[in-house]
Amino acid sequence: MALLGLQQNLILTQQLVMTPQLQQAIKLLQLSRLELAGMIQQELEENPALEERVQELQPPEESPDVEAKNDSSEETIKEVTIDEKVAPDTDWESYINEYNSTGRVHTERDYSEAPNYEAFTSAKKTLDSHLQWQLLMSSPTDEEEHIGSMIIGNLDLDGYLCAPVEEIAESGPFEVQAVEAMLKKMHTFDPPGVCARDLREALLIQIALLGIDNPILEKIITNHIKNLENKNYKKIAKDLGISIDHVVSAVNVIKCLEPKPGREFSTEEPHYIIPDIYVYREVDEFKIVMNDDGLPKLRINRVYKDAVSNGTEISKEAKTYLNEKMQSASWLIKSIHQRQKTIYSVMESIIKFQREFFMKGITHLKPMILRDVAEDIEMHESTISRVTTNKYAYTPQGLFELKYFFNSSISRSNGEDSMASASVKDKIKQIIDSEDPQRPYSDKKLTELLKEANINIARRTVAKYREMLHILPSSKRKQF
Repeated sequence: MALLGLQQNLILTQQLVMTPQLQQAIKLLQLSRLELAGMIQQELEENPALEERVQELQPPEESPDVEAKNDSSEETIKEVTIDEKVAPDTDWESYINEYNSTGRVHTERDYSEAPNYEAFTSAKKTLDSHLQWQLLMSSPTDEEEHIGSMIIGNLDLDGYLCAPVEEIAESGPFEVQAVEAMLKKMHTFDPPGVCARDLREALLIQIALLGIDNPILEKIITNHIKNLENKNYKKIAKDLGISIDHVVSAVNVIKCLEPKPGREFSTEEPHYIIPDIYVYREVDEFKIVMNDDGLPKLRINRVYKDAVSNGTEISKEAKTYLNEKMQSASWLIKSIHQRQKTIYSVMESIIKFQREFFMKGITHLKPMILRDVAEDIEMHESTISRVTTNKYAYTPQGLFELKYFFNSSISRSNGEDSMASASVKDKIKQIIDSEDPQRPYSDKKLTELLKEANINIARRTVAKYREMLHILPSSKRKQF
């Protein structure tokens, strides 16, 4: 019978401990510039030991010659007196009209502060408010106003009605006929096509408002939306018994219509990218400049630092609290410096590997992976991945995310050096831009043209790259 017992053994192992300071440094690495500015502002509000360093502008020192000149000039300067005599030909009527006007009075404050841009721009009108205004201007009854408001409340961002008429009627409750009548009335509202239930109805409403009475156009919109999408004009011509030319003429009219009536009232604001790094070319060398604009310069509050170091009489709890806050502030400042230093090192390594790209353009972009930069600057791949996320660089070739410079390799047919996938995408775009619109290249033809350019790539990869470039297939690019 075996006996069970407990034993103690010493085993030496290595283990990575994620200290709070290390976690903070890793978190700072993956923050974008805007997120970093927000985090710094939050720390300034929460940590009393952290403050922003303000650079004071020193007035220029005056030379002794200037001071002597000022002293000598003071003797010759006479006291300025105000002549209170009034000219006999003064136009008192113009004087009174000018100073009694109701125009804006400018004060010193108006010129001491820069005007706020939002004060000169009006709020953007929304689709809901625009339709509500038209609804009230149509002098509706109480029931019509209620129905109209419910219809407006069930529109999506593109201006289409999402709820069935029966559902709107039940929630009232109203008669279905009353909702249908109100909906038909709102089809005449601006923008044209608003409150439609689908694309067909939106297009039919628009041609009716334009006064276009064409049975062929109505039949194409009603019965052949799918064929229009696929540019299957032969199918449309055969079903309607008309020529291709008539179909093309109708399609040109449809192209002028708006498939998303609510587009002009979109509330989406553009997002502007502020680069983290500027790369400037100086002859054959490149200069890297970190963009620190908008990021506060931090330092530890000197008052609290002196209070702790000089032995000022403060309570033990207050001293412990200040020590913790100063240590937290110190780690934050060091982490920000380390972040900027790491980004600089990564950009320096990217320029080293992609020098031809910065000199000549996208066609000279080389295949590169995270490991290449990690080995070059002796850091881990995960660190490089965090550094290159949501970071942008302004270069002589344009504005790029740092992730852009890392590409898979595409082999060449003649055994030359492989190409970066981004360069292949650019080549595909160039070929499609130069094609005949009436005879666009298929994916198979694009594969053959790339092989002629010594780029060995499969047809399915060409299709994948074309979709990534948001380019339609050849059947939908064809123009008549």
